Amino acid sequence: MPRSSTHDTLLDHLRTRFPQRTIDVLPGVAGPVEERVPGFRVLRVHPALPGGWWLYVTSGCRAAASEGAGHGTEFVLVAPDDDRCHEESVTMTAHYHCGPPHQRLDIGHTVPIGRPWLGTSDCDHLLVSLPYPFGPEFEICRSDGAGHARILWLLPITEAEKDFRHARGLEALERRFDEQAIDPVDPGRPSVV
Repeated sequence: MPRSSTHDTLLDHLRTRFPQRTIDVLPGVAGPVEERVPGFRVLRVHPALPGGWWLYVTSGCRAAASEGAGHGTEFVLVAPDDDRCHEESVTMTAHYHCGPPHQRLDIGHTVPIGRPWLGTSDCDHLLVSLPYPFGPEFEICRSDGAGHARILWLLPITEAEKDFRHARGLEALERRFDEQAIDPVDPGRPSVV
């Protein structure tokens, strides 16, 4: 599938899910991502209301790291503000995911960011998860006869939460998130472990 069609399909999917919202098509942050994901883009979805969530969605991973039959993965990062560091985080994730096959990311995997997610946040890793805030209709972006993209959520987590996930499992960590009713876009949220 041509990359422009991939971008258009994903853009149409987001417009259907978020009508009336502005969606920008941005280049990835300059660096080596273009070598692995030619034509890579970040789709930035503005909040519906002031103070709402910003979404940063990768576009191009599906084509660059296809799982066969046109199936592949894209990623969404939800944020409290519009900040270039979010573009950097999803670009870095795309570069990693589209590397050698042993680097493919899936539910439960974690990715180190290499810095605090935002400001002085204790969250310095991303957990790959189902896109719970948006429901199952958001997760699958279908193309006409050419497979689909699965959109997975990049949830910022702390190193302690990452270690807990490795020791006790994803379900145990997600249970803690639910019990403590975390705000997934609060960079100052305390660790659940």
